[in-house]
Amino acid sequence: MQPLAKTKLADTAIEAIRAEILGKRWAVGEKLPNEATLSSMLSVSRGTIREAVRVLVSQGLLETRQGSGTYVLSTTDTRLPLTMARRAGLRDLFEARCALDVEAARLAAVRQTPQNIAELRALLAKRGNFEGGDKSGFVERDLAFHQAVIAASGNRAMVEIYQFFSASIAETIAATLDNEIPEPDLQAHADIIDAIATGDPQQADAAVRRFMAPIISALDRMLHS
Repeated sequence: MQPLAKTKLADTAIEAIRAEILGKRWAVGEKLPNEATLSSMLSVSRGTIREAVRVLVSQGLLETRQGSGTYVLSTTDTRLPLTMARRAGLRDLFEARCALDVEAARLAAVRQTPQNIAELRALLAKRGNFEGGDKSGFVERDLAFHQAVIAASGNRAMVEIYQFFSASIAETIAATLDNEIPEPDLQAHADIIDAIATGDPQQADAAVRRFMAPIISALDRMLHS
């Protein structure tokens, strides 16, 4: 990256870093250079870098992890409407995610404990509903809920698989916040918990499929319109 001119530095830094992200200089899930390094690369203050990162986090391109650093969340420009290629890619991601979530919910129902259920309800209350504003924070809270469902399955391999694909799963969550794809509401999430709490894997299976069906149907309509 080239040093920046001393005009509108924050906006220019945002565009410079965004261009590198969209150009896939860093892969999804990869950690960005630290604040001091980016500051040196662009010849701007660390405060300017912090502001640029804050904006890119709010736009769904980056995520910050407490005590770890800043990571690429998506290499797709979230300011643009969903292209046909992105719609197809998202459909594949949701389909794969559905398979993981369904099996995890089934196992969670068989192995559910009062502690599991209480934790899921607490995480859902913390998630709340998305009302605009901090998109990245909402994605993080929603992802934490779904990761807890996977953890409740008691299957370590599934937990590791979900963690490996966490950046892609976060992208599916972020995609439902842009109005083109329906976001499952709080009740749809609560239905999953209630189904797991019954101890019946069939009910848990059905709850997750109901949760995912409107999203996949919407993407199908977009792809065939």
